[in-house]
Amino acid sequence: MTKADRPLRILRVVHTLRREAGGPSESVVRSSAALGALGHEIAVATADAPGTPPPPATGFAFHPLGGFNRPVFQSWLQRERTRFDAVLVHGLWQAGWAVRQALAGTRTPYLVFPHGMLDPWFARAYPLKHVKKQLYWWWREGRVMRDAAAVCFTCEAERRLAQKTFTPYSANERVVAYGTAKPPANHEALRAAFISRFPALTSRPFILFLSRIHAKKGVHELISGYAKFRQTHRDTPGLVIAGPCEDADLLQDLQRHAGLAGLSQLELRENPAPVLTPADITWLPMLGDDLKWGAMLSAEAFILPSHQENFGIAVAEALACGRPVLISDKVNIWREIDAARAGLVAADTAAGVENLLTRWADLTPAERHAMGAAAARCFAANFEITNAAKSLAGVIRECVAD
Repeated sequence: MTKADRPLRILRVVHTLRREAGGPSESVVRSSAALGALGHEIAVATADAPGTPPPPATGFAFHPLGGFNRPVFQSWLQRERTRFDAVLVHGLWQAGWAVRQALAGTRTPYLVFPHGMLDPWFARAYPLKHVKKQLYWWWREGRVMRDAAAVCFTCEAERRLAQKTFTPYSANERVVAYGTAKPPANHEALRAAFISRFPALTSRPFILFLSRIHAKKGVHELISGYAKFRQTHRDTPGLVIAGPCEDADLLQDLQRHAGLAGLSQLELRENPAPVLTPADITWLPMLGDDLKWGAMLSAEAFILPSHQENFGIAVAEALACGRPVLISDKVNIWREIDAARAGLVAADTAAGVENLLTRWADLTPAERHAMGAAAARCFAANFEITNAAKSLAGVIRECVAD
């Protein structure tokens, strides 16, 4: 076996692997499994408390070290670095500086995945935080980016946007393929399991929002646009909003907003008493893998009107299920989806949501079926996780060779 063919030994550093944390955590778990299937050796270090169990059936070494700003992490990495060919830092503002310091003067390169954290939307949405981050950028994070062997972006749009947020900006930019796993083959069983858990959803077709409930996801605009759509269309599909929300005030505000808009609501837990009365909006908690796949396979379409989304793992998962996606033009992979005719795209506003739902309602059954088939093809061509893992491994190998 030549050096170029030898399996890579990769350490991935991410704040947490809790699924509630969103896309980066889910991506690390999924893509690590894909890299392992290709023969590479993967380890993951997190800031989770020591003793935290790894996610089930991961197949990689898991090191919860309790924090990245503590000397224990830097000394651990300095001691263990020779076990790895490269280190991947996922996200900004947390682990990058400690990794840079631990590897300074060594032959072990590090790469950085910003995961959308350089998007200008955050500067507009949180201007005071942006000023603090600019100061931190001058002090530390800008140097982390500058000295990385590669800064990896999940699409061209994310790369371009990243250049506009902090100054000075210097990075060895690379766009790598990104993706996720497709659902298990037992689609009917997954649908049946989901419907048996939530029988209220059998009596009305529904559009699915499945994501972390956060201000950037456009849920307020989703509710407003759906309410306007309902005013002009009879027999509208229901709207299912599923996902964790760590901000109780935000969730209450969204539910109050829906009530003021005249929408009936139903909130279900994972083990509810049987409820058979449909509602305009059904709120579901974060769904485990089988229930998540069952929800996507049971939905007419998937919707995500985000204000900022560097990739959108859930969007790719919906495509893998053959479900058309109704998304905003702030989901950075919208161009690929639009070109494949795998969904509909509009602005990240209430009017944009109303536009998406109206255009969806105007499609014939044949047109919806064709869009679903195009969604599956779009996933296979652009976002299938094995291809993404090969792309990432190729970039890492180049950095190791350099």
